[in-house]
Amino acid sequence: MAAKCSGPTQIVRGNRPFVEFSRINPPLSPQPSHAVVVSATQKAGQSDDDGDDPIFEDTSSSLIAGFQEPARLPSSSRQQKQERSIASENDEVFHDRSLFLQDYSQMNRSFRIYIYPHSKDDPFANVLLPVDDEPSGNYASEAYFKDSLFRSHFLTIDPSEADLFYLPFSIASLRSDRRVGINRIQDFIRSYIANISSKYPFWNRTGGADHFYVACHSIGRSAMEKAVQVKLNAIQIWPRKALSPSTSLPSQRKKLAFYAGAMNSRVREFLVRTWQNDSDISVHHSRLKTSYSKAFLESKFCIHAKGFEVNTARIGDALYYGCVPVILADHYDLPYADILNWGSFSVVVPTEDIPNLKVILGGIRAEEYLRLQRNVVRVQKHFLWHRRPADYDAFHMVMFELWLRRGHVRTHAFDS
Repeated sequence: MAAKCSGPTQIVRGNRPFVEFSRINPPLSPQPSHAVVVSATQKAGQSDDDGDDPIFEDTSSSLIAGFQEPARLPSSSRQQKQERSIASENDEVFHDRSLFLQDYSQMNRSFRIYIYPHSKDDPFANVLLPVDDEPSGNYASEAYFKDSLFRSHFLTIDPSEADLFYLPFSIASLRSDRRVGINRIQDFIRSYIANISSKYPFWNRTGGADHFYVACHSIGRSAMEKAVQVKLNAIQIWPRKALSPSTSLPSQRKKLAFYAGAMNSRVREFLVRTWQNDSDISVHHSRLKTSYSKAFLESKFCIHAKGFEVNTARIGDALYYGCVPVILADHYDLPYADILNWGSFSVVVPTEDIPNLKVILGGIRAEEYLRLQRNVVRVQKHFLWHRRPADYDAFHMVMFELWLRRGHVRTHAFDS
C-alpha cells in the first residue's frame, strides 16, 4: 500500500482512476500493494507544477530513531467538545456525519502504525527520518505528514499490534539528494523494498498490501516504476498549511470561472481552445504572471482539469481560497470520498460537456451558488495541515482513510 495521503482520496490503477473506496465492498486485497501519497502543498500565488515535471543501515534496536512518547489521546471532555464542534457543521457536507464521528472516535483509540526503524547515523537519515526544518514549498505536505505521524499516538513499536506499516522514505528528499536525484529514485525504492522484505517478515505476509508510503505530486507515482508492488494504487490529498484560509465574499467574485495551467492533456487543450476568448470564463494556457491567488479570490468557480494525471493541487487551492471547485474529469474518485459529500460543495462536469460549461455554471441559481460556497468554507479545515495536528485536519483525515482500509489486509499472526 503506497501512499498518497487521502484527504482527497483516490485509488488509481494503471492510468485509469475510478471510485473504489466503498464502505460496503472494501477495495483492498492481499495481492496488490497500495500506495498512499500525500500531495503537494503550494505556496500562495503559485500554480502547481504538474506540467513538469546499500539503502539503509539496519539497527538492532527496536526503537525508532526520532520516535517520541506517543501523544496523549484527547481527554473525554475535550473529545466531546471537538465532536460538538464538528456536529455543528451542516449535515449535508457529510454522507453520514454520525457514523463518521463514531468511526473517527474508534480510529483515534485503536489505530496503530509501525514504522521501519532507522538510526540517526544512517547515511540516508535525511530521507528516512523527520527533519527539524519548517516544511515549505510545493512538497511541504509530505514533511508535515511524516512529522505528524512520528509525534502521534498512532505509532507502535510492537509490529504485532500494527494495522499498517509505514515506509518512511521521502520522495521529495530523494529528489533533491545528489546521491539519488530524479533519475535514481526508482532504483532506491526497489532496493529499499528488497531490503525490508529480506530483513523483516511483514512485507512478505501480504505482498506489501498493508504497507504505505508518502509522496508528492506525479513524481511519487513514477518513482515506483521499478517496484510494481507499490505503484498500483494511490490515495491522494492536496492540503495547505493551517494559516487562516483566504477567502472573499461571494459578491466580490465577479468572474464566473477561472483556470490556468500547462497544456499537458487533451482535456486542458480542449478547455482552453473552447473558452480562451470568453469574457466570463477566464482560461490560460500557462501559469499566470499575475497573482494566482487573486484569480482564485475573484472567481465564483475554479476549474480542475486533469494534466499528466487526474490529480493536481487545484482542488485544494480552490477550497483554500473559498472558490467552488469545478471538476472536469470522468470516473474521478474525489478526496475523502468516503466521508464528504462533494455534491454539496463542488460541481462535477463530464469532459464532453466542456462546450456547455458556461450554460451549466451560469444556470446555477444565486441561492444554490451561495449554498455551495458556504459549504466550501465549512470543509476547509479538513484540507489544512498543522505543525501539531488538530482533530479533523488533513493529517487526521488521512489517518481516518488509512484506518478504513486497515482491516482488509491485516494479518493477525506472524509467519514462523
